[in-house]
Parts: sequence; C-alpha cells; structure tokens
Amino acid sequence: MDKNALGEALGRLCARHFGGEASIANLQRLSGGANMESWGFDYGDLPLVLRRMPGNGESDDTVPRLSIASEAKLIALAESHGVTAPPMLGVLQPEDGLGEGFLMQRIEGEALPHKILGNPAFAEAEKALPRQCAEELARIHTIPLDTLPDDMPKADAATLLSEMHQRYKDYGAAIPVFDYAFRWLQDNLPATADPCLLHGDFRMGNLLIDRKGITAILDWELAHIGDPVQDLAYLCTPSWRFTRHDRGAGGFGAIDDLISAYEAASSAPVDLARFDYWLIYSTLWWGNVCLNMTDIWRSGMDRSLERTVIGRRTSEVEIDLLLLFDPLLGDVAKTQFEWQEPETPDFAGETDNAELLEALVGWASEGVIDTAKGRALFEARVARNALGILKRDALYGARFAESQQQRFDTLDLSFEALRAGLSDGTIALNQPKILTHLRLSALERLTIDQPKYPGRESALKTWSRT
Repeated sequence: MDKNALGEALGRLCARHFGGEASIANLQRLSGGANMESWGFDYGDLPLVLRRMPGNGESDDTVPRLSIASEAKLIALAESHGVTAPPMLGVLQPEDGLGEGFLMQRIEGEALPHKILGNPAFAEAEKALPRQCAEELARIHTIPLDTLPDDMPKADAATLLSEMHQRYKDYGAAIPVFDYAFRWLQDNLPATADPCLLHGDFRMGNLLIDRKGITAILDWELAHIGDPVQDLAYLCTPSWRFTRHDRGAGGFGAIDDLISAYEAASSAPVDLARFDYWLIYSTLWWGNVCLNMTDIWRSGMDRSLERTVIGRRTSEVEIDLLLLFDPLLGDVAKTQFEWQEPETPDFAGETDNAELLEALVGWASEGVIDTAKGRALFEARVARNALGILKRDALYGARFAESQQQRFDTLDLSFEALRAGLSDGTIALNQPKILTHLRLSALERLTIDQPKYPGRESALKTWSRT
C-alpha cells in the first residue's frame, strides 16, 4: 500500500472511529522499527500513531511476540495501572483494509537515543531516568497476572536458554564467543523466580522522553511472564547504551543507582548474581536477534537493507560478552596484547575495490544523505553503513584472516576444535592464549563492521598495552 492509499484508508477509519470530516495530515513513517510499522499523522487536531504489521503481512515468528490485539489490550491495561503508556484508541478491523494494527494517541517526546544521551537539553531527564525507569518497571511487575491477555508467553530461564540455543544452531552461525556464552549460561542457570509481567523490551529507543523524563513507554510486543530481574538487566545491555558505553544503565546512569531505585520502588532485593546472569543472557539474546535479521532477509520475508546491516552487529556482541566476562576471570582478565590500527595501503594502477567502495560512501554522504528526509534519510544512512563495511572488508579482511590463522597455528587448534572445546567446557577463557585470540578476533571483526562502536574503545583501553 503506497502512502496515498494509506492516507485514504486512515481517513475512512478515523471518520468512523472519531466522527467528523477532518482530513489526514502530516502522515509519515516513523524511523526505526524492524518488526512493526509505525506511522505518525494528524486527524484534524488529534495527534495519532498507527502501529501495524509490515505491509506484506508477514512477521518474524522465531521470537515469541504478542498478537496485535493482545499488545493493544496490554498497553491499555498498563496505563490503567499507572504505567506511563500511550492511551490506546482502538484495534484495526478487517474491514479497515489496513491489516493488523492499532491506533494510539501520539505523545510528545523524543525516542532517538543519539538525540537524548549527552544532549544538554535532556540533562535533567538523564538525572531522573534511573529512578523513573526503576519505578515504571516496578509498576509493570506488579500488574496482576490474572488480568493479562490469554496468549501471554511464559517461560523460565532454562526454557528460554534452550530455545535460544536451538535458534542459534538453526541459523548455522559459527561464533566461538557465543558458543562459550551459551555454555556459561547453562552452567549458571538461576533458580526459578516468582513470575511477574515483564515489558520485555524496556530500553532507550522504546521510551519517549522530554526534558523532565519519560512521557511514554512504547513497543510492548515482547512482553511476557518471567523473572523481574530480566527486565532490569535488559535495560543495561551494552548495545542499549548506544554512545554511552561507560554508563551501564541504558547509557544514562549507573547500574547501582538503577538497582537501588528499583529495590526502593518494589520493596524487593535484587540478587546481583541473578542480575549478571540476565545481563549476559540479554547481551547474547541481542546477538541472536542480529542473526535472525539476516535469516529473515534470506528467507525473502523482508528484503530491506536494514536487516542485513543489523545482522553484522554480532561483532559488537562478541566484544560486549568478552567485556562482561572479564570480572569473572580474575587475574587472567588482566592479560594484555599489542594492538595497532590497520593502515590503509597506498594504491597504484587500476582502481581497487576498496577505492570504488570509498567513492560510493562519499556519494551516499554528499549526494544522497544531504538531500534525504524522514524515512529516506534513515535508509540512506543504513546504505552508507553497509558500503562502509564492504570498504573496510576490502581493505583489511584478508590480512585479518591471515593473522587469525597464524594464531590458530600457534595454538595448534582449528576453528572447529576451538568451537567444540568452548561448547563442551574443555577449553575456557581462563587460558591466556585462548582469551587473547578471542579478543583479537572480535576486535578485528568489529574493526570491519563498526569501528566507531563505543565498546571497541572500552575494549582497547582494557586489553591493549598501546
């Protein structure tokens, strides 16, 4: 459905739902949202948001998600319990011709983390966010289970881990750090907690924020019943810190402050070992989601470029997992190595592939991004990122592969043997040469995929002597 047809269908829907003869104005696709479409628009003086399934009607079913109707019911239920959720206005019906979705009131606030974190205009909000997030989560966690939609997913830690590990195998991925993380999680499963409602995706990017703090909590499709500490730890997942890797709670505050505020709001102590488990789980979960993005693209369900670029973010997760494991390794974690940033070679003769790609990056920056707006601007930036990955792979990929093979020769190991040993426990991170190899390999991959990822700088400060 093109934008004009969508606007006409929304006009008919709103006329039936709200009455009157107002027109649809300011219709625009909101940035982000790999699994659901969100459209902002006005009907007369009513600011609204349409949230619906992708235009092809297909969605990823490898991660348990609420049905559209249940998500709408849950948002309304949460608001009735004092949670800062957007007012729910109605669920789409088949006769609306818009697929599956719902209408919400549009709330003022900024969602994009890079516009919030570190911005002086949001300094007051940042100071308040550890307390506000803790209080919102405490309210969500006390919503009675017998009031929830019937299809609310429920699973304990062991089941969640088993299902995630099976998906990882199904994707055909081969990432040694992930193999070790799965084994560590299996060896450190926490006891079953008293179940409660979890938001499931509570993080920066899903929170609308103004200068005083949270104005709305969005994207409830991953809500489920489980361990409340999972929600707390998820907010602290390194990838959700965005540009503020050193601020463990969502990029805006300290983890200790978030936990203390949650304990005060919920009157329930937080077990720190349980928190560490869920933090490592959530980090690995995001890595699996990245793999799933590529799997969806390969299936033909959604051939958007964004899927493939997110799929390359697994190297961020490798770095983050290794940093999270450092405190558990004792003195071995202090092992350091020499690191030199790769140099760009001097080219001569025929145009090299890396030069072609560099030219394309420049064209995307100057010829496309400078003139694009809205969703087109978002997509142009994604395309530039993809071209940058290809350029760096052309520049550094072969020499990194050679360095990795040299390390395998020194270890007297094959790639397959390393994976098998990390999976079955015969090889561990407390072996300095193994740890150094995994760290270097992760840094090399990330240097190609996303050299500006803040976790890379954190890793180099910790692991490198230079």
